[in-house]
Amino acid sequence: MKKRLKLYHVNLKYIRKLHRIDDHVPSISPQIGKQNRPFLGVIIIISGTKYCIPLSSNSATKNKNFDSMRENITFRKVRDRNGTILAALNLNNMIPIQDKYISEIDLKIRSSDPISVKQWKKLCIKELDWCQSNSAEIERLANELYHKYCSGEPFQKRKICLNFPALEKECNKPQNFL
Repeated sequence: MKKRLKLYHVNLKYIRKLHRIDDHVPSISPQIGKQNRPFLGVIIIISGTKYCIPLSSNSATKNKNFDSMRENITFRKVRDRNGTILAALNLNNMIPIQDKYISEIDLKIRSSDPISVKQWKKLCIKELDWCQSNSAEIERLANELYHKYCSGEPFQKRKICLNFPALEKECNKPQNFL
């Protein structure tokens, strides 16, 4: 049986720790309104390390340019069943992760949820449905990107990728901040 993908919140202190290693690690800071940025659940294991991939919102106020952006090994558009772009997967920003740094996002819609929370959960469910339907392609791209980055061979997209080996080293250190 294929393992289902999930959405996660990542520990803020862990993200800050990774950000000190590579300042391109995507923020989840409440100060800039990114506290609800979900990371796609553990979808790949490369060289024994789990990775999470961040989702970027396609809200009208944030990323009007999603429509014109071309998909490539580092960027995939997430669409609903009608083809509307909901979000994007930024594979170049995938981060190594351990289970202790993540908490699954509860997507169950409850009658007590405020309307904005219900709408957000419905959007997350649509995004997750697309990711589940495309999980093999996501995993293939993530592995290909990782191996191209780490190979040492010339690679055009290297400059926009996180430093995967340095982040893995940090991820594997014992952490005392939790």
